[in-house]
Amino acid sequence: MKTVEVRHPLVQHKIGLLRNASLNTKDFRELVTELGTLLAYEATADLELTAETMPGWAGPVQVKKIAGAKITLVPILRAGLGMLPGVLALIPTARVSVVGLQRDEETLQPVPYFERLTGRLEERDALILDPMLATGGTLIATIDMLKRAGCRRIRGIFLVAAPEGLAALEKIHPDVEVYT
Repeated sequence: MKTVEVRHPLVQHKIGLLRNASLNTKDFRELVTELGTLLAYEATADLELTAETMPGWAGPVQVKKIAGAKITLVPILRAGLGMLPGVLALIPTARVSVVGLQRDEETLQPVPYFERLTGRLEERDALILDPMLATGGTLIATIDMLKRAGCRRIRGIFLVAAPEGLAALEKIHPDVEVYT
């Protein structure tokens, strides 16, 4: 499983600011939004490019454009919604799919309570948004939903990822990429 620990100074700085016990709600939300942008930037660094010629102010110019990658952003309710504005600022044409899961208190297993996936997932890459990868149960259930719907490539971005969650994900979905 590809796991990328983003060590960019801005990411480390903003994660550090989030840990301040006296941080107010407004500043917390802004930091989560900014971190969503920075992590999505890293998670999309390998998108395929194609060369294209377009009219420029001094005549035709050769430019690079993203080669048709269609993306759906998948915030896991509710915490993942905080990352959504920052990622949409970077990828404004992305479709949004939303997944809600809650833990069954008896079985401790995630149970879906909301699922709105965009159409034609077989043509899209998914970028799952969730601030915390803890045990991996919610993430694995979300990936299961996406794969059942035909999604071809799945990546997740997390502000924090616990070793237990990474190990569980590696065991069940080793093809999923993690950026944290």
